Amino acid sequence: MEQQERILNVLTYLKRIVSVVPDKTAFTDGVQSLTFRELDDRVRRIGTYLHKNAVYKRPVVVFMRKSPAEVSAFFGIVCGGCFYVPVDEEMPHDRIQLILENVRAPLIICDADTAALAERFDAMGGQVVQYDALLQTQPDDAALAEIECRAIDTDPIYIVFTSGSTGVPKGVAACHRSVIDYIEQLSAVLGFDRDTVFGNQAPLYFDACLKELYPTLKFGATTYLIPKTLFAQPVPLVEYLNEHRINTICWVVSALTMVSAFGTFDVVRPKHLRTVAFGSEVFPTKQFNLWREAAPDASFTNLYGPTEGTGMCCYYHADRSFAEGEPIPIGQPFRNREILLLKEDGSSAQPGEEGEICIRGTAVTLGYYNDPQRTAQAFVQNPQNTAYPELIYKTGDIARYNERGELVFVSRRDYQIKHMGHRIELGEIEAAANRTPGVRMAACIYDAEKRKLVLFYVGEAADRALHAALKERLPRYMTPNKLVRLPALPQTANGKLDRVRLQKIWKESK
Repeated sequence: MEQQERILNVLTYLKRIVSVVPDKTAFTDGVQSLTFRELDDRVRRIGTYLHKNAVYKRPVVVFMRKSPAEVSAFFGIVCGGCFYVPVDEEMPHDRIQLILENVRAPLIICDADTAALAERFDAMGGQVVQYDALLQTQPDDAALAEIECRAIDTDPIYIVFTSGSTGVPKGVAACHRSVIDYIEQLSAVLGFDRDTVFGNQAPLYFDACLKELYPTLKFGATTYLIPKTLFAQPVPLVEYLNEHRINTICWVVSALTMVSAFGTFDVVRPKHLRTVAFGSEVFPTKQFNLWREAAPDASFTNLYGPTEGTGMCCYYHADRSFAEGEPIPIGQPFRNREILLLKEDGSSAQPGEEGEICIRGTAVTLGYYNDPQRTAQAFVQNPQNTAYPELIYKTGDIARYNERGELVFVSRRDYQIKHMGHRIELGEIEAAANRTPGVRMAACIYDAEKRKLVLFYVGEAADRALHAALKERLPRYMTPNKLVRLPALPQTANGKLDRVRLQKIWKESK
């Protein structure tokens, strides 16, 4: 078989596939659909618009509703030699303004739904332009070919913003090389192909959507952008998967547990799933086993990785059931990246010892945009290499190797607390609660002022019964001082557990 030339630009995927399946649906949200031919046409028009307006190698903000049009705006910006910065109307006003101040983009692309909202912000000198106006530009393929010829694979593709401990979000910049490497390795591990039908859950301003956007281009697959409202309606959500014959989902754990924890599988089960990938949080074993039972023909893979590591960097094929409370490993790194498990002195953690996960390799992103101080704190010289410059990314995640040599996530460094003279992992308390009958989901916080462990939970379990069960499973100093039942655990816009909101709920209840 003739070996293809190494890909240096992510849009090479689109250039190759558009001639193979031009009329196949690439992206759809049930209202709007784009075939690969239509997608390619829009991408070239947007890229040409940037060229004609002398916007080159600059950030371009995309302030649009989640839709196939927004996806085409991303790719069009890359086609024009720039990098996209997704912003969503559901973000807090102050967060959006901080992002605009950080990137100072010359252009902000909006749509008919977001145009009025976009005008309320200080665009920091940037021009606000409607998406439909970009499409009036006739493609200049010669100019676009010249832009592609001048590009290199370390040019950035996007900036996505993550939460910062100071309250100021951090813009993670990723380049062509790291995204291409990630898509190649992820596709091999999860077995994507032209018959893959993705059901997208992640917001498009969250790097988790990489798992669907770029493999769709690589293989000529199809991605359904599932309406957000369905993720509060578990039965209609599974019916949606069945109706559209969706066979691949890469969802955050909270989206999966929302389905399994409320008896959905007693009403309807997914019929076509062959690949279920999950990550971003620890999957409660009880809920994982319910999913395996409901979709026995599907493969399940635990993915781990921070935004600063370009998507995911570790995987574990979870091809067996797990005992209650047994953690699902995060397994092993993808090819072309290495996980260093480092103790505080920079030495390697030994089997059974805990250490901080540090990432080495092409997956390491470019750093935080316009933020050299915080970049220098997290992207550091490899302490085990004194011979030449080599940056690694310190994740702040604590892990250990189990007896099988598999990497197991323990907790965030932020979730390690000192209570009654003991170091405590809040995740251990949550795991004990999650395996208690009548508990669907649980989350623990620490009130440092009152020196109290507070456990929030969803389920039918009575406080007294849950407290008794936890006393049997945990040392006395780890037993929660307060139990709070909620109808649902709060989530961030990314679909992760919102621990900041839990702290506020507790503070307001005192």
